[in-house]
Amino acid sequence: MYERTFPNKRFKHTLAFLQKHISTDQSILDLGVDNPFSKIMKENGYTVENTQGEDLDLDLTSAQTTKAEVTTAFEIFEHLLAPLNILSVIKSDKLVASIPLNLWFSPAYRSKTDPWDRHYHEFEDWQFDWLLEKAGWEIKDRAKWTNPINKIGIRPLLRSFTPRYYIVYAERKISPKTISIR
Repeated sequence: MYERTFPNKRFKHTLAFLQKHISTDQSILDLGVDNPFSKIMKENGYTVENTQGEDLDLDLTSAQTTKAEVTTAFEIFEHLLAPLNILSVIKSDKLVASIPLNLWFSPAYRSKTDPWDRHYHEFEDWQFDWLLEKAGWEIKDRAKWTNPINKIGIRPLLRSFTPRYYIVYAERKISPKTISIR
């Protein structure tokens, strides 16, 4: 199915990485509303519950109260002002998360039509690793891949060999913190 769905390369790599680390008998809380990739996870045998569109900077309830064994977050943390807050309170002991990497030759993403669709953070891999470590996670595996586009120019050429996406599998190394946002 993911071969017919844009963006197929990202979905293909994400699904392969998820399948490498998470079995279909483990329940998943996917941070973010129901989306094309959560549908792909379900089509591949995963039991997935999504958050409901709440502001994950302010409302941490879903991550704190979930009974899911795994939390996934695919291209979510770059949209948050304070991703440390939710990363610190995730109740699940396993995390699979991906982010778009900061590209030195391209400005941070900002939608011209949707005021909520923008990146407050575009991390370098070491910055995301540090954030996860500070929030109590130990990275067990990681991968990167490119996102080439079919255009002519210097930026499209650079995208053909510069990694754009970074994904990690991490396990909780310390108990989740209790954070109350008022």
